[in-house]
Amino acid sequence: MEIIEKVSEEKEVVVGLVCNKCKKEFGKDDFLELQEFHRIRFVGGYGSVFGDAAEIECDLCQHCLKKLIDGIYNEI
Repeated sequence: MEIIEKVSEEKEVVVGLVCNKCKKEFGKDDFLELQEFHRIRFVGGYGSVFGDAAEIECDLCQHCLKKLIDGIYNEI
């Protein structure tokens, strides 16, 4: 027979994000902005300008992403 004891466990939860470009913080009350955040994550390949096997990660708010790619994307 099992003897069971209730225990509480701490865990980390994301309560906001900071844009890596504009440095603006968005908290849990900014749910519309948070759902439009974009995380870019990749590993540089052989001969990459980022460096061989460099792990790259960037969080961008929708406003900064639009400024960065404005004029080079197509709406589908």
